[in-house]
Amino acid sequence: MSRKNADGSPEVRTILFPAARAVLHDVWQAIGLAGTGTDSYEVSDLFIPERFTAFRDVPSALRETGPLYRIGTGSTFSLGFAAVSLGVARATLDAAIALARAKHQSLAASAMRDNQAVHGLIGRTEGDLRAARTYLYATASAMWRDLSATGEFSAAHRSAVRLAATWTIHQSAKVVDAAYHMAGATAVFRSNPFERRFRDMHAIAQQIQARDTHYEDVGKMILAAG
Repeated sequence: MSRKNADGSPEVRTILFPAARAVLHDVWQAIGLAGTGTDSYEVSDLFIPERFTAFRDVPSALRETGPLYRIGTGSTFSLGFAAVSLGVARATLDAAIALARAKHQSLAASAMRDNQAVHGLIGRTEGDLRAARTYLYATASAMWRDLSATGEFSAAHRSAVRLAATWTIHQSAKVVDAAYHMAGATAVFRSNPFERRFRDMHAIAQQIQARDTHYEDVGKMILAAG
């Protein structure tokens, strides 16, 4: 039987135990993010001493009290997924730019690098990516400054991180899609640096950190604050 918190929700702890005691299940057969190895595991008849357990989201139970350890688990994952999405988008767009410099499209009158439509697409997509990166970094920096000064990770911080992370992931997906389509048939070959990043990006965009409902949650909070 699982332990319950005072409000009836299940008690969630991080636990440490020898990896050899776990039975791993290879269930991460996904379209993307293959390198994460997000498999499942099970243990049986294993006693975990209290000192090898920790509450990550209970401020009063923290053993390390620095700013880093006060950031909620959900926000940590949100920032992490958003940062990875920026990296995937950057690499995909860079690959598309390199391709445009060298490729002469089939049945086209000019090389990609001389195509005004390609120029405009690269410019707009580059702007989208830079804006997303700046927004995410600015939000994280503001949160860190407040947290360092007050020691409190507030609901306002969670809301700001949620909005920035969700929007960043969505913008990154747009960038990857634009770069993928700009590459044409070249993008479908596994020997080229597009299809795997396309799959990785859309695996990220399917995670809870990118749900559209986050916009509703943030909008509700903004209205309530007035």
